[in-house]
Amino acid sequence: QVQLVESGGGLVQAGGSLRLSCTASGNPQYPIFSVSTVGWYRQTPHELVASIETAGNTNYADSVKGRFTVSRDNAKRTAYLEMNSLKPDDTGNYYCNLTGRNPWNRAFNYWGPGTHVTVSS
Repeated sequence: QVQLVESGGGLVQAGGSLRLSCTASGNPQYPIFSVSTVGWYRQTPHELVASIETAGNTNYADSVKGRFTVSRDNAKRTAYLEMNSLKPDDTGNYYCNLTGRNPWNRAFNYWGPGTHVTVSS
């Protein structure tokens, strides 16, 4: 089983920055993090903010392009979401998601509990 934990949320003024982290723990039988696509979702409204694939390809919602950067460190089993030029509309709960297929070709889908970001105007 795999557990995800997000951190780095908090209160910031508009124009400020935050860096979210998502760390995977557990004892799977294979390097699950390395074979996963990591997605960052925002709830308010529910949307995929950014994602990074195993090869490092990234995708961003139009609303965050140029302001947010997603990255990963497979050795640390951690993904990051660097958020700059934050706006009040960026306020919400941010969730980390791991998806992929295990060596037995079974799909997996894990979610973290979320971390809250509040951007004040």
